[in-house]
Amino acid sequence: MMTAPHAAPGAKARSTNRSAKTKLTEIVVVCSKCAKRQGLPAGHMRALLKKAAKRAARDAPSGRRGKLRIVESGCLGPCPKRAVAVATGASLAAGRVLLLDPEADPRDALAAVLHPPLPRRPVPEFGPNTPLAAVPSTESPPVR
Repeated sequence: MMTAPHAAPGAKARSTNRSAKTKLTEIVVVCSKCAKRQGLPAGHMRALLKKAAKRAARDAPSGRRGKLRIVESGCLGPCPKRAVAVATGASLAAGRVLLLDPEADPRDALAAVLHPPLPRRPVPEFGPNTPLAAVPSTESPPVR
């Protein structure tokens, strides 16, 4: 039988949730299942992005260096035919997974991961209770 730890009377209870500092500026999650489907060896996409990140950090001004963590995981959801699914914190916050071409130049792949092109405007939600907004004739249709 487990008992609750005894605290001294009048002492503050410690929170079980804590945080710590890190030097990481970005985390990138690579789908290992997609990489395997493309015939890439284990860790290939990770090594490709890591080398490109090191080159970019070396070429960047000294004040703008950041640490990048690249992790291979299981399936991220979409299973593209000729691409590898990659996610970052920002892409997951936006509800998106990036699809990278494994044949792409490493610098282009890194740029696509760290600075993805933003849609011109968000795709409208067509739920049952969502009012339709009029789109001005000067504006192009939303990006899909």
